Amino acid sequence: MEHFIVSARKYRPQVFADVVGQQAITNTLEKAIKNNHLAQALLFTGPRGVGKTSCARILAKSINQQDAEVSADEDFAFNIFELDAASNNSVDDIRSLTDQVRIPPQTGKYKVYIIDEVHMLSQAAFNAFLKTLEEPPAHAIFILATTEKHKIIPTILSRCQIFDFKRIGVLDAKNYLKVICEKENITAEDDALHIIAQKADGAMRDALSIFDRVVSFSGNNLTREAVTENLNVLDYETYFNMTDLMLTNKIPQVLNAFNVILGKGFEGHHFINGLASHFRDLLVAKDKATLELLEVGDAAKKKYLEQATKASIPFLMQSIEKANQCDLNYRASKNQRLLVELTIMQIASITFDGEKKKSANYIIPATFFQALSPAVKEIAKPVEKKPVVAQAAKVETPAPKPKPRIKPILKSVGRRASSLSLKSIHEKKVEKKVVEEENFDNHPKDFFTQEALQNLWKDYVALLIEKGERSMASIVGTDTPKLGKNYKISFSVPNKLMEEQFRKGRSELINFLRKKLNNYGISLEVSLNETIEKKFAYTPQEKYNKMKEINPLIDKLRQSFELDM
Repeated sequence: MEHFIVSARKYRPQVFADVVGQQAITNTLEKAIKNNHLAQALLFTGPRGVGKTSCARILAKSINQQDAEVSADEDFAFNIFELDAASNNSVDDIRSLTDQVRIPPQTGKYKVYIIDEVHMLSQAAFNAFLKTLEEPPAHAIFILATTEKHKIIPTILSRCQIFDFKRIGVLDAKNYLKVICEKENITAEDDALHIIAQKADGAMRDALSIFDRVVSFSGNNLTREAVTENLNVLDYETYFNMTDLMLTNKIPQVLNAFNVILGKGFEGHHFINGLASHFRDLLVAKDKATLELLEVGDAAKKKYLEQATKASIPFLMQSIEKANQCDLNYRASKNQRLLVELTIMQIASITFDGEKKKSANYIIPATFFQALSPAVKEIAKPVEKKPVVAQAAKVETPAPKPKPRIKPILKSVGRRASSLSLKSIHEKKVEKKVVEEENFDNHPKDFFTQEALQNLWKDYVALLIEKGERSMASIVGTDTPKLGKNYKISFSVPNKLMEEQFRKGRSELINFLRKKLNNYGISLEVSLNETIEKKFAYTPQEKYNKMKEINPLIDKLRQSFELDM
């Protein structure tokens, strides 16, 4: 059985041209070697799996190959020294290294020392290394590699030429995987390789490890379905279908689709994060200027462009905001499934054009989704009226039994006017005006006197007090109604505020008088008369005269004590 070599080792770059996604750094190093402009201490920093150690080894081998007398196949293994600082991080290890630096190379011009994971060195080891790093021998070059530059002391950083390695782009990683597939005679769908590159999150070594794992699972034919199943990721189709349901306000289907996702073993947190990213990609796809930010395969890009035309920018912005808020609250929530379900129901209700939304967290009511069952549809059919044919003998034909009245199911919800809106106030005024101006020509119009009107007026005031409407009662009792021609009643109030309040309750007063007096020709007019207000703003003299009418002895009391009024 042939020994299997993992792709990360088998396809490790041997020259700078093989390094993926780091063209700026590799070009700089090649020109530095060519022009003999290479620093004696270099620091390679960046995320894991992006080619730091590989570039260090290529650089170490390339430095001595500039000599024309040297064979191209020579790897100068004896001139390259690798030190793993994770396991050799003491002062003694660094002192041993500095002792070796003094010895010149046997072949070639330079001895190259590669110190990997240099941030793991102890503080004492860093201090012991400072002098050698600042003034190394002419034949020595140091290449330091680390993933955590912030852990290296500033005195070391200031003595190095720093190269920042970036994460490898999804497209670069996918294209490199295509090259490997051609070498290994493996057929792979573009979307399948794209998912592997996305899962690697910028690390080429991780992408190759995932590639080996998927090939072991599905053989020499990589499909999108096989990759998503093996990597346990939600593919594009899941989010495309979910977004289509949300745009058409199909909340029951949205909840069922989410339940299927949970049934496959995915967490709600993973789903809501992916949904937010999907909405972000749709937002990016709506503008040609930002289309380059869409890192997906060609087949998926067409679907994004198609769905982006259906989704409006306000919908996408609100959806991203709600999904992001759900992401923030997920860990602290005690019922995480309910939190995600509420979020997707709110997103599915954004484009609903029905009942007036009262808040940003509006959800379409459940009655909107009720459907008539076949049995109910049969009952709800309108009854056809068939003409009854008269027979020779008078036989009473039994009338068809009326079918039960079915309460209509809400299919579309119209906007309701708020009780405080201008529209509702106008409707109420129109309704009252209709009541007052209704034609009562065929109704009775019994005769009544001024005295009967005043007595009934007082009864209405007492009725208002009994109902607890004391403010209205005091307004109605401010003046005495006057009966005019054609049963027209006139009434005066002392100020504008009372006039407005009286007009609000005028229709109820008119109906009361019409019923009690059995006269439907009564009309009521209210007018403003500020002189009436004097009855309520008494002067001291008027108060004294009123009290004297009630008790004449008050005047004798005033005279006895010589009091002023």
